[in-house]
Amino acid sequence: MNWRKEVALTMTEEKKQTAPQEMSAEEVMKKYDKESDKRNPVGAWHYIISGICILFACFQLYTAIFGVLDAHLQRTIHLMFGLTLIFLLYPGRKSWSRSSMNPIDVICALLGIGTTGYLLLNYQELVLRAGLNTQTDIIVGIIGVLMVFEATRRTVGWPMLTVALIFVAYAFLGPYMPGILAHRGVGFDELVSHLFFTTEGIFGVPMGVSSTFIYLFILFGAYLDATGLGKFFIDMANALAGWAIGGPAKVAVLSSGLMGTVSGSSVANVAGTGSFTIPMMKKLGYRPSFAGAVEAAASTGGQLMPPVMGAAAFLMAEFVGVPYIEVVKAAVIPALLYYTGIWLSVHYEAKKYGLKGTPRDQLPKFGPLLREKGHLAVPLIVIVYLLVSGYTPMRAALYAIGLTIVCACMRKNTRITFAQFINGLVEGSQSVLGVLIACASAGIIIGVVTKTGVGLKLATALLDLAQGKMIPAMFFTMITSLILGMGVPTTANYVITSTIAAPALVQMKVPVLAAHMFAFYFGIVADVTPPVALAAYAGSGIAGSNPMKTGVTAAKLAIAAFVVPYIFVLAPQLLMINATVPMILMAMVTAIIGMWGLSLAMIGFCQHPLTALQRIAFFIGGLCLIIPGSMTDIAGIGILVLCYLWQKKNPGGPLPNVGD
Repeated sequence: MNWRKEVALTMTEEKKQTAPQEMSAEEVMKKYDKESDKRNPVGAWHYIISGICILFACFQLYTAIFGVLDAHLQRTIHLMFGLTLIFLLYPGRKSWSRSSMNPIDVICALLGIGTTGYLLLNYQELVLRAGLNTQTDIIVGIIGVLMVFEATRRTVGWPMLTVALIFVAYAFLGPYMPGILAHRGVGFDELVSHLFFTTEGIFGVPMGVSSTFIYLFILFGAYLDATGLGKFFIDMANALAGWAIGGPAKVAVLSSGLMGTVSGSSVANVAGTGSFTIPMMKKLGYRPSFAGAVEAAASTGGQLMPPVMGAAAFLMAEFVGVPYIEVVKAAVIPALLYYTGIWLSVHYEAKKYGLKGTPRDQLPKFGPLLREKGHLAVPLIVIVYLLVSGYTPMRAALYAIGLTIVCACMRKNTRITFAQFINGLVEGSQSVLGVLIACASAGIIIGVVTKTGVGLKLATALLDLAQGKMIPAMFFTMITSLILGMGVPTTANYVITSTIAAPALVQMKVPVLAAHMFAFYFGIVADVTPPVALAAYAGSGIAGSNPMKTGVTAAKLAIAAFVVPYIFVLAPQLLMINATVPMILMAMVTAIIGMWGLSLAMIGFCQHPLTALQRIAFFIGGLCLIIPGSMTDIAGIGILVLCYLWQKKNPGGPLPNVGD
């Protein structure tokens, strides 16, 4: 054989061996979602853990129906269940068995019960002592804090734990810190008491929200999942958009957006809907990296989608001090713009490569589907109505859980059996563990911030770096939020970014809700921003594409998340803050047209491929329209019209190949 052919064959084989391999949804979850890598015990331990989960659910439902306990008691019992289940479900090391129990895990679970049980048994005495803690208290507190750290490592991973440890170290090293970061320092016993025996540390606001609103919404999601709502969303998306140009990609956007209304994890969303949509996209002809990126960007947007927003909406309402419905209203237009940008991008990507939709005869029919399973969506509609009507999130979620079970029983094919009902309690209790421990760990961060005043110091440092100017201040806040959001779950992500990054914008007289939403957006978009783009890497695993290329493409598709936050800080009417209905409608219409321009610029195609200059012009025109204001709107419309006519007469070049 000719040596050139031998070399070519050898290189081809090496390329095949080194090419990224496709992964199942389960493999993706275990690799990229720390919360999914849990034990599946058999025998007696299976029944013990299930029993604890059911007791946990019963406690939460009882307090939701008959009234929550005193704040410290409610949160302590919530954490007791959480620590116990985490240590029994999440092995301390990767090498430990996932089917049998390790004695060390049992010891850790007993320590979790012991430290929180100490608080419950001595509650009255601890209240009367009012911070005058004994040596025994301090020892219990040290063990309790260490158990929270270890549970965080097992469930959420090192990124969150590292941030918490840095803050604890800062509390002790304050007198040795340079410049503005210096403080008087915190004594060891003083810090332990503050973190474990008050409601300003581990048992602070995040734990309070987790022990009330968040648990019930996650239980609601567990029962929705049991009814088959996820499959219904995918079928609905197929019926509505599967036949269109680039249909499977639009199905991914639509189904991920719908799942995002109840999902609390972008990686879980990728695995759930991506296992259906990514193979469909690849079969149609989309590049593997683009298919993975579409699902990643769409699934990440689910964390920005009202009414749940990955459970961060409840925390935001508490932190900002506004009614929950105000947070939901503020999130509507930015979320709409985000998904509009992705939808337009996949449309023009499909046009660029001539990708058609799925034949209609291969898709579910909208009418029969709605008649057969439409009742499954009723609880979602009702919960939104209840929230808008002024019901508390806890009461709305409680009613929605009951309604979900009732609606599921309306048809035989969706009916929930008694076993499924019990399993829903178990799944709900297990699904909350990541959020629960993230809230406990976030409470440690907040405790250090309140004790040292570092939040204000960091805000001042950011403003000094920006020299007091708004745009640089927003840019540095963005970078800070992106870094802090890497690999951190949604709720903890919001707590960290709102504590560290948002105060800088608040000091510049930005409305508090706008500042918090700004930091939250960039913390979330870290899931599709390399180098730590967990959602994009999960999408690449299913697609079998290059992870970094998938991450870069996902970041381009999520362009709205990089642009819109700047706009709603400068023009809060996009968040429905101090805005009339005509102002809101005008801002929405012009912003959607602006997203069209930005999407063309990102994809590089309109009716023909765009030149580099045309892409820049479309980007500028789109940006002008997203910025509210009559002058910018006129300029944006003018630029886009001229660009469209220019591009129509002067196509940029030949169509590219589909290859990855």
